[in-house]
Amino acid sequence: MNVKKNEKGLWDVQWYTKNYQGKNVKHHKRNFPTKKAATEYVEQFNLRASQSSDMTFQSLYEIYIKDMEVRLRYSTLKGKKYMVELKILPYFGKKKLTDITPADIRLWQQDLMKKGFKPTYLKTINNQMAVMMKYACRYYGLKQNPCEIAGSMGKGKADEMDYYTLEEFEEFVAVLKDKPTAYYALQTLYWTGMRCGELLALTIEDIDFDKKTLTVNKSLQRIDRKEYITDPKTHRGKRVIALSDNLIEMLQEYMGMLYGMTSKDHIFQVSKSYLENAMARGAKLSGVKKIRLHDLRHSHASLLISKLDAKPLHVAQRLGHERINTTLGTYAHMYPNQAEELAEKINEISKLNKNVEGD
Repeated sequence: MNVKKNEKGLWDVQWYTKNYQGKNVKHHKRNFPTKKAATEYVEQFNLRASQSSDMTFQSLYEIYIKDMEVRLRYSTLKGKKYMVELKILPYFGKKKLTDITPADIRLWQQDLMKKGFKPTYLKTINNQMAVMMKYACRYYGLKQNPCEIAGSMGKGKADEMDYYTLEEFEEFVAVLKDKPTAYYALQTLYWTGMRCGELLALTIEDIDFDKKTLTVNKSLQRIDRKEYITDPKTHRGKRVIALSDNLIEMLQEYMGMLYGMTSKDHIFQVSKSYLENAMARGAKLSGVKKIRLHDLRHSHASLLISKLDAKPLHVAQRLGHERINTTLGTYAHMYPNQAEELAEKINEISKLNKNVEGD
């Protein structure tokens, strides 16, 4: 390793490593503020390359993000980076992985809990830390995940789920007729259970008025003023949703207002924030409680379960959940008799089996 000052008075470092063929590879990094910073960078680089758990948490984060860049959607990755850089790195960035103890995790949790974050957000932060330490155990030789010993913080679900009943939604949306795009977009969200990104990616060719169906095969995200078209959130997010006659009529009415559009153009050319503002406006004008834009998805699930007695599998298919456990976990309170009915069926099978054995 060769460390020397450059013409700016900063420090440059040059070093060699061997590649998978055993050949030397030259590395050069410039403009470190101190000689110590330059040598520490090389040490961490070598630890990462050797897959050593002696690396710092900062080094693990850099490896983890590089790995996730090819596995996660841009919006998901950006959310992870934001969370880790603000809520985790300030505490653990300079610590070696092997020096992070369960006691350190508990102190970190205590500090975050004092800041007044929502329990569901605390849970999300804690899960991210636990995932990264598990990553270190699996791939970089860390012997024990301190998060597993320390336990969790926060709650996985909010105490109450906000949603509109059919009566509340009709009252709410009626005051938005003066804003056709918001009115028809929110109607579509409520009557299909689509995610907002799926709605914004919707094109004219995705709707089959003859078959009365809507095809979901993509999602739109606007990040840093750029649009990204991706696959839906889950593999089963690609789905065909049957539409009611009422929604068919509304979509035909709305699309009759659109001019000069091709089959590839987005039907609702607005932003998520525009729809969120419309939600706030509708709640204020109607006097109906205020809920989030995403809660229209929960409202649709509630409609399916409470009004139509839809089974969990059908709800999962319509919402595009990857697993039925997601549906049952999210809407368990709407299936109050599900556990009892399952227990009764098990009892029946058990009794039948005893009778057979007796014969």
